[in-house]
Amino acid sequence: MKPKSLVPAFFVLGLAFLTTIPGFAEAKKYNLATVVKISGINWFNHMESGVKKFAQDTGNQTVQLGPPVTDSAQQNQIVEDLIAKKVDAICVVPFQPPAMEPVLKKALDNHIVVVTHEASNIQNADYDLEAFDNTAFGEHIMENLAQRMNYEGEYAVFVGSLTSKTHNEWADGAIALQKKKYPKMKLAVDKIETNDDQQVSYAKAKELLRSHPNIKGFQGSASTDAPGCGLAVEEAGLQDKVVVVGTGVPSLVKKYLPTGAVRMISFWDSAVAGYAMNKIAVMVLNGQKVTDGMDLGLPGYEKIRLENNKIIYGAGWIDCTKDNMDNLTFDSLGVVTRPEGFEDLRPRFCASGRESVRRAGVDTLPGG
Repeated sequence: MKPKSLVPAFFVLGLAFLTTIPGFAEAKKYNLATVVKISGINWFNHMESGVKKFAQDTGNQTVQLGPPVTDSAQQNQIVEDLIAKKVDAICVVPFQPPAMEPVLKKALDNHIVVVTHEASNIQNADYDLEAFDNTAFGEHIMENLAQRMNYEGEYAVFVGSLTSKTHNEWADGAIALQKKKYPKMKLAVDKIETNDDQQVSYAKAKELLRSHPNIKGFQGSASTDAPGCGLAVEEAGLQDKVVVVGTGVPSLVKKYLPTGAVRMISFWDSAVAGYAMNKIAVMVLNGQKVTDGMDLGLPGYEKIRLENNKIIYGAGWIDCTKDNMDNLTFDSLGVVTRPEGFEDLRPRFCASGRESVRRAGVDTLPGG
């Protein structure tokens, strides 16, 4: 009888051995969910494009969910449902971080990876991702507001929520800088909550213009604040007298920038942030650690700063004014088109969040 060949058996055993070598076996794919403050607004629509791109690039399953209105209870319920579905990771942009602590702890207790964004005070998360130093960003916006107000007069500051950690870090950084450097300026009223709702921003700005006729400036934190304030200023015919600046997306303010109803918005790319959150989640699932100085391979996150082994800081923001808005391409989601992925945004990011850069027609002013 002809002896049986041993090659197939050794071949099978060899393959079994090779698949135990790190990097040889096909990487495991995961179910990842991103939960945002509110669905349907341009800022988070654009974030979703980054979440989807991560799925396309990596083969993981991703989904983005959010309540129809800014409501912590509804956002918490979405997370509860995801815990019940046993997803592998939850990436979340909390509307009110303290209100999410219990449900995020429940997720961690169920061995679900948690990565947050805009929640640097969060306790129950593996990591929190911040686009930049939030105090420096608030100072940067205040410097621009002050300059345009000629360093004097009353102003107001809007935040999406009085418990939104990031919005309040921007606002507090701005107010502190004003008090330190510009004594002729005055905060007209305490911080104003707008619930990330453009109509609320518009109504409150309109009321302030009536109740404080000497007001000369508005600083917004939610992406919906600048366009809401801009509309109120434009309707009152005060484009030449009242300054509006803040965080935003170009599509919401591009009609106000040329008229002066909004003077400047600053923002980071929410699509890149969505991609980065999901990338970090997969790193945790694969047993990898985020380290100080690490390059995440994404614009603005080439050399991250890690604080307390949890908070990840990128470095960069983008300014948009009437002078450079034509250099920014507006896509259907409202921010900057990146036909080759994210690469074309690299020149527009500031290396430290405080340096001045001039590249591709986009200026980033010093942060103070």
